[in-house]
Amino acid sequence: MELLTIGAFAKASRLSPKALRLYDELELLRPARVDPDTGYRYYTAGQLPRARLVAWLRRLGMPLAEIRAVCALDAAGAAREIRAYWARVEAETAVRRDLAAFLVDQLTARSAAESRRDPTTMLELRYAAARSDRGRVRPANQDTAYAGRRLLAVADGYGPAGAFASGAAVEALRFLDEGEEIAAGSVLNVLEDAVRSAGEAVRDVAGEGDAEAGTTLTALLWTGSKLALVHIGDSRAYLLRDGELFRITHDHSVVQSLLDEGRLTPEEAESHPRRALLLKALGTGTPPVPDLRLHEARAGDRYLLCSDGLTGVVPDERIKELLSGEDAVHALIDEANAAGGPDNVSCVVADVTLPTGRTAG
Repeated sequence: MELLTIGAFAKASRLSPKALRLYDELELLRPARVDPDTGYRYYTAGQLPRARLVAWLRRLGMPLAEIRAVCALDAAGAAREIRAYWARVEAETAVRRDLAAFLVDQLTARSAAESRRDPTTMLELRYAAARSDRGRVRPANQDTAYAGRRLLAVADGYGPAGAFASGAAVEALRFLDEGEEIAAGSVLNVLEDAVRSAGEAVRDVAGEGDAEAGTTLTALLWTGSKLALVHIGDSRAYLLRDGELFRITHDHSVVQSLLDEGRLTPEEAESHPRRALLLKALGTGTPPVPDLRLHEARAGDRYLLCSDGLTGVVPDERIKELLSGEDAVHALIDEANAAGGPDNVSCVVADVTLPTGRTAG
């Protein structure tokens, strides 16, 4: 068996000798032979495919512990794990991209250009309605829906103290509806602190011993020109703009993670037995990191916040149709109940409009 020196193997595998020594220590890529006197490492040509895979995965940014797991799999299994890893990277990148866009917006000429706009582009947030319904099956309603002057929120509680948990989460945010409007430049920090307080309130009412109690939380806070979003769990926020419906939240659920990783099709997800299992929620466990971002508002935008009692039984196309009409909140809840009403269902609808007395143009 022909042996390659560590230098020759490094050149062939595109890994540095320093990296090869590290991977030997971590038992990720052991040499074929180590000279007992000099400690010099030797490799075989047959080790090159594994070494090259390690090199490629490192370029992807995969942690060494995950690389070790991938290298232990057959080709098909390794491909699935790499696909799943990259789906997670893309989801995390999307969150950072939104934050970067916000920072660029604040630090470049765009914010200056916005300050020079004609006064007729000033906007207002007007809520149409907020309603929560027990549904047709559940014995009690554990949802909480809220719509105020600046704050919109939906929380979906679960467990024996679920109703108290959802109520405590929303109540902890209600102070944001009072006082002066919060500037867009600081609103995300304020919202993050408020959600931390909401988590503490939920833990207080759920009880330290009840690990099964908690709540989702999805809220929008008006800054005067933008909407700040905070999101934890699988309640959702939608935007209806120019006749098109956009979901602006990403479910923190086991089924959504399987969809992201390509392990489930949308059709399979609809009947998956673990579709209600959450990856993030406000409860008695470790406080989750919420999704936080800013959304540009336009006159004519309509926003919907809802619990999964709606989205679990009413498809997005039907949501768009009903959201476009009058008395959308009642229409959406009636539709969920007509589809069997298997869960509590809550909806908040709000419109972005020009101030009273002003017209566009």
